Amino acid sequence: METLNQLGLNAKKASRKLAQASAQEKNQALLIMSQLIVEHQKDILTANQQDLAAAESNGIKGTMLDRLTLNEERVIAMAEGIKQVAGLPDPIGTVHSMRTLDNGLTIGRQSVPLGVIGIIYESRPNVTTDAGVLCFKSGNAVILRGGKEAIHTNKAIITILQKALSQTDFPQQSIQLVEDTSRASSTGLMTLTEYLDVLIPRGGAGLIKAVVENATVPVIETGVGNCHVYIDKDAQLEMAKDIIVNAKCSRPSVCNAAETLLIHEDVAAAFLPEIETALSEYNVELRADEKAGTILSKSIPATEEDWETEFLDYILAVKVVSDLEEAVEHIDRYSTGHSEAIVTDDYASSQQFLHEVDSAAVYINASTRFTDGFEFGFGAEIGISTQKIHARGPMGLPELTSYKTIVYGNGQIR
Repeated sequence: METLNQLGLNAKKASRKLAQASAQEKNQALLIMSQLIVEHQKDILTANQQDLAAAESNGIKGTMLDRLTLNEERVIAMAEGIKQVAGLPDPIGTVHSMRTLDNGLTIGRQSVPLGVIGIIYESRPNVTTDAGVLCFKSGNAVILRGGKEAIHTNKAIITILQKALSQTDFPQQSIQLVEDTSRASSTGLMTLTEYLDVLIPRGGAGLIKAVVENATVPVIETGVGNCHVYIDKDAQLEMAKDIIVNAKCSRPSVCNAAETLLIHEDVAAAFLPEIETALSEYNVELRADEKAGTILSKSIPATEEDWETEFLDYILAVKVVSDLEEAVEHIDRYSTGHSEAIVTDDYASSQQFLHEVDSAAVYINASTRFTDGFEFGFGAEIGISTQKIHARGPMGLPELTSYKTIVYGNGQIR
């Protein structure tokens, strides 16, 4: 098992090759990766079954087990995501904002890779392909450190990606995996300043907090998803029901799932029984404020903690609000800045919500579940950034680049 320092040294060497590679060369390698993922899907699924068996024996179940699970459909989606990345424009080498100064110097900015990226993530093995191929396409070497729950699946995937690289002129060390899943390896990666240019955590609140507080490497913080859906008094209730069910139940274990339903008091009595019936098919537990609790036939009184919580489960907090302003105030207080939605037919209300809610993604009449790099046409994503630095929302290829200033002169001196 290679040490972190050796992985870092390997990545640094590989990054120099990647930075000079053409789009055609990188795309060819990506297409081979996609093909081999499909050809070796049995290897991936066999490894995944090994991880699932270990997880079940350790008491992991429900939505947390779903995060770890791969099936043929999900593996094919991974391969398709790699193809989509290959089809995206290469951001490297693009020149922006060229201008000529009074002294004759022509100055612009050229996009360049960040260099070596470290990514710490938890139990979702699809992150291994998403992160690996996005870093590769953007000219960055990457060191991946997944959770122990998915170690066999991650190793199988990395073996396939590196096999694809071996069929090209790229070093296999362009995409590497930390096979040591101890806490020491995670802490070590956070302080690998000699080799890492940036570190990106992707996972739950505990992981992100640990990285932000302990890393000496620069960090791009991906966010916890305490997402809200607000049903306005002018909403189409059938549409609202479909959006709520999708946002909560289609995959509750992911960060773009809805955690809180806010509903205008004018439609609460008519709508809440309908949504309760629809959600009962998924055994969703409702945690309601006092007004909502008097309308719902079965609910648990909501606590302050419920408004703050990313449940990642079949649990939904419910609150009746007097107007749009109260809904926005609630979101402003409790949101993690990830994704929020309003359902309304009133244009003025939709625009007020759009302008006043300060999250990475704001929806009008659509489910929060679309906050995803694949769905946004990025092919994949590194994570959902809730910061306000250069990367915000789903992080695709452009967010994995920096720039250098380029200057053309004809003999100017100062």
